[in-house]
Amino acid sequence: MNGNPKQTALVLGATGGIGGELSATLLRRGWRVRALCRSPEKARTSWTHGEISPEWVQGDAMDSHAVARASADPAVIVHAVNPPGYRDWDRLVLPMIDNTIAAAIATGATIVLPGTVYNYGPDVFPFVAEDAAQHPLTRKGIIRVAMEQRLRDAAEKGARVLIVRAGDFFGPHAGNNWFGQGLVKPGKIPRAITYPGKSGIGHQWTYLPDLAETMARLLERPQEDVRFERFHMGGHWDPDGTAMIDAIRAAVGRALPVRRFPWWIVRLAAPAVPLFGELSEMRYLWRTPLQLDNTSLKAAIGNEPHTPLAEAVRETLLGLGCIADG
Repeated sequence: MNGNPKQTALVLGATGGIGGELSATLLRRGWRVRALCRSPEKARTSWTHGEISPEWVQGDAMDSHAVARASADPAVIVHAVNPPGYRDWDRLVLPMIDNTIAAAIATGATIVLPGTVYNYGPDVFPFVAEDAAQHPLTRKGIIRVAMEQRLRDAAEKGARVLIVRAGDFFGPHAGNNWFGQGLVKPGKIPRAITYPGKSGIGHQWTYLPDLAETMARLLERPQEDVRFERFHMGGHWDPDGTAMIDAIRAAVGRALPVRRFPWWIVRLAAPAVPLFGELSEMRYLWRTPLQLDNTSLKAAIGNEPHTPLAEAVRETLLGLGCIADG
């Protein structure tokens, strides 16, 4: 990590929500961004983050040689890639992180990983610091814990690692997420809000542009002799679930009714639909409050980037095509 932004970052997953947002943020801040993807021409033409676009190179995160070639000179490797549609996590996730680790050890690059709350079980709820025990309840959580352990091991072998953990994300360019696939539907004017949580239970949200800005500021700190760092974002803490609902209503301009998320359908369809199986496992995160402690983050960069909720929700709904500008 270096205070000079004129460096190169390799982004794995730049066509996704977090990877795309961080790529755009780094480009605006003067970084050179290289993006590894399977279809560079398709990615180039579908880029929606502004006029400045990454350097797209063909390759797959599962191909160790492709990752090694793309990471020959970058100071940073952003590992924001996941298997699509929750499929084949058990086969794909760990080999992909192993390829990133090998490339980082070979070049001395810093690995940046967007962390998740899936690592934690209710034994450490409701207020969770970076050093909290990781006892996941789900298969996906177990894999995420294994990823972070491999990154910790990699740090002992010469890599630098930065993990930034955040709550459920939303934003105008977000990919698969609860906001854009649960609460509202992209491309449709909301007629109701479908809320997955229990009434009165708090939930943590993170606006993707704020997450990307946070990662960029952490990367641009003066160089420190620290090999492995984890930070938690505070994001938007909704104490009882009503703040997000009210923000959507305000942006739409109507008192939209709230419907309960059909968890019973998800549970019944889980054996046949992998996505539903994963969603069903994550239900505990909507039934029990989990709030991330961002004390360490504020000590590192000062105040956390924080777009007001009303503005963040409006921009998200605009980006999703749920409301019209003006």
